[in-house]
Amino acid sequence: MINLEAPKKAGALINQAYQAAAEVFRPISRKYDRAEHTYPSELDMFAALLDGLNSSGEGGAGAAGVRRSEKDDGPKGNRNGANLNVVLGTIEMCWGDVGLLLSMPRQGLGNAAIGSVATDEQLERFKGLWAAMAITEPGCGSDSAAITTTATEDGDDYILNGEKIFVTSGQRADAVVVWATLDRTKGRAAIKSFVVEKGTPGFEVVRVEHKLGIRASDTAVLRFENCRVPRENLLGTPEIDTAKGFAGVMQTFDNTRPLVAAMAIGVARAALDETRRILTEAGVVIDYDRPALTQHAAAATFLQLEADYEAAYLLTLESAWMADNRQPNSLQASMAKAKAGRTVVDVTLKCVELAGSYGYTEESLLEKWSRDAKILDIFEGTQQIQQLIVARRVLGKSSAELK
Repeated sequence: MINLEAPKKAGALINQAYQAAAEVFRPISRKYDRAEHTYPSELDMFAALLDGLNSSGEGGAGAAGVRRSEKDDGPKGNRNGANLNVVLGTIEMCWGDVGLLLSMPRQGLGNAAIGSVATDEQLERFKGLWAAMAITEPGCGSDSAAITTTATEDGDDYILNGEKIFVTSGQRADAVVVWATLDRTKGRAAIKSFVVEKGTPGFEVVRVEHKLGIRASDTAVLRFENCRVPRENLLGTPEIDTAKGFAGVMQTFDNTRPLVAAMAIGVARAALDETRRILTEAGVVIDYDRPALTQHAAAATFLQLEADYEAAYLLTLESAWMADNRQPNSLQASMAKAKAGRTVVDVTLKCVELAGSYGYTEESLLEKWSRDAKILDIFEGTQQIQQLIVARRVLGKSSAELK
């Protein structure tokens, strides 16, 4: 039998994350939306808290990796582990503020990459590092295989050359996980990821972007010019395996896409909670025992939005649960990301509409959430790319056959 409720053992984590969101994130949400590029110093103590949760194995609201091995000698049966816990914590924290969560030290998307594909030695060496992730380039967005940043072997080092854009926490993080190609003639299989620490000669933060939403989080443009990176900072194996292809670095997305879906769910739930309060104060009754078409138009719209939210929520929990149980979850991760990304945009915009002029002003956070929402449908693979991935998986087509 399938249980669609959050596991009971995650109750303490969910409550802790909710309290942090309600007592810290939500009160300073508008402050750092207005003070773009100002580091939220209030977050430092929560970063230490999440470090403790993650190191204890309970999982927190930050980044964790999907680690799989061919031989699994662990306990058999159903597992509700760190990946599911991270997703549940992320939902609660983003109910508070998604931009502030993205600003949490040592909880960057690069940390998820390290957690997914690093060796045991690298995991230990990079422990405690705050890592951003740099994939997108000026001429390469959704098609990650078109990366032009190069990594040239030179003795015990690799020399990186190229430019990365839209790097979340690119200015504040301690290091960046950079995707680069070892040999452009060998296509996707030659793309590897490298941990490049701040202060490395040839690594430059060019500028920080001004954005529509998630303004508490910094988004940077990075340049690598003859940047020398030690060989041991290459994540995974340096061999170019054309049979395995792009699977090594793409495994990162099996983890980060459910995380972004969880962020979208948290923002959508925040908007729904606020809109329910507004409608209730206006005398609109939302009745779950009556057909929507027999209710107030605003109530009927709210019920439709809530149904979409529930679908996205369950898809996201499924993809995280599969990761905990060592099941391939690429299809489910893309389905969750596509559904949640589209849902959060629809929900937040419709909630602004339901709230009328009040929802359009800064008296409410509804207008902020509608601005924050759009990026959740774009980064870590756009809506259109997720649909393409799902179609390829369902139809059994390769990327060359279905573009």
